[in-house]
Amino acid sequence: MNNIKINFSIKDLENLTGIKAHTIRIWEKRYNLLTPNRSDTNIRNYSLESFKKLLNVSYLNNNGLKISRIAELKEEEIATKVKELALKGKAEDYAINAFKIAMINFDQVLFYNTYSSLLATNSFSNIFYNTFLPLLNDIGLLWQTSTITPAQEHFISVLIKQKILLNIEKLQSLNPQPNTKTFVLFLPQHEVHDIGLLFINYQLRSKGYHTIFLGESVPMESLKELFNFFNDICFVSYFTVYPEEENITAYLKDFSNLLLNNNSTKLLLLGQKLNNYSNNELPKNITIHKSIENLVKDL
Repeated sequence: MNNIKINFSIKDLENLTGIKAHTIRIWEKRYNLLTPNRSDTNIRNYSLESFKKLLNVSYLNNNGLKISRIAELKEEEIATKVKELALKGKAEDYAINAFKIAMINFDQVLFYNTYSSLLATNSFSNIFYNTFLPLLNDIGLLWQTSTITPAQEHFISVLIKQKILLNIEKLQSLNPQPNTKTFVLFLPQHEVHDIGLLFINYQLRSKGYHTIFLGESVPMESLKELFNFFNDICFVSYFTVYPEEENITAYLKDFSNLLLNNNSTKLLLLGQKLNNYSNNELPKNITIHKSIENLVKDL
């Protein structure tokens, strides 16, 4: 394991654990649950061990243990209690906390061990929906608030991508359903966040559909070439950062004019950039889906 010492502000702890700074201060004063270090100007900062302890305390509290009871437990008793509850109850919450610690500390072994524990009792799809997706949502917020560094975000993202790719590879030998349409998965130019699109590719392949995965930053014009090889195409894309909000309407109009002239050709969309759009205001044959699960169910 990497020996990386990291100090956290109380705001960092709030962002990482979801526990309000006010509550953390109360737990400190009333129950001595954490012992922060103090700067010369009396500003609190917390060690990696304090962060781990707070995650465990939060987990126990969310599972019904009163703070006064948790405060009576020794450090090792808290960790043991967390493991006991994780075995009996929702392993996903425990796993999300473990993955956050792995990310903060660049700990690949912890990531793989936690993933293996989940895989013993869950399908890969369940792990993605119930653990990886909530984790990725949290990571997005942590990155936006500068609680984690780009290196930490890339570290955990690459490990998750590896798991998706591994599961896609297991499906490569399956023949697609006869007479099925071809799903072409791509990200628009400058868009590089491909985890969601990779998982959609996995879901489509697992259901027997034929897919072509083009990945990140694909120029719209180059998609025309697919029609030289396939007759019945459904495009799938994910708008996380690009196109810019003010350019989305023009992008979709251009896409429709260039690629959706055939009534059977469609474009299915997901992503936070589309939160303010409804299907009523879109060109014909373009549909926005609120979640990966909904998109897969609607096929």
